[in-house]
Amino acid sequence: MKYDPEKHHRRTSRLQGYDYSQPGAYFVTLVTVGRACLFGGAPQGEMHFTELGAMVAEEWKSLASRYPNVQLDEWVVMPNHLHGIVVIVESDAVGRCRGGSRTAPTAHVPGICKPLGGLIGAFKTMSTKRINASRGTPGCLVWQRNFIDRVIRNDGELDRIRRYIELNPARWTDDQENPRHAHAA
Repeated sequence: MKYDPEKHHRRTSRLQGYDYSQPGAYFVTLVTVGRACLFGGAPQGEMHFTELGAMVAEEWKSLASRYPNVQLDEWVVMPNHLHGIVVIVESDAVGRCRGGSRTAPTAHVPGICKPLGGLIGAFKTMSTKRINASRGTPGCLVWQRNFIDRVIRNDGELDRIRRYIELNPARWTDDQENPRHAHAA
């Protein structure tokens, strides 16, 4: 079969011309390959991790310590996906990172600054390696190729997204990512 670039063009939800390395808050969703429920369950609306889910949570939390231009806001690991708010903070003129909030950077902290796609790629790589080492499945895919993102534009939107993430485990039964819900529909 001949390669057809039209059929293999990757669709993206990214804003055309937007610089995803600039300071700001971003809402991301990552989903497992085949929507496999690897990370636990949400009985009675509360997330309970498997060993793999705990690994994913640890790797997500480590983003902020590995990359000085990253702060994590609200996030949740679900049975087959992750929702999180990533805040990229300001870097100086030569690309070195500074700590601080979105609006008030503080002292200079040297380190590697990555744009949003690079951060998510690093997270996927590290979590996949740990999961595959634990399962004895080297080279297996864990995450779908892309991820969904949204640039958070104001405090009202940030508050709504925080609430959505916080309430996500309680909505698992009806979640579109829940394989049981998808098959029942």
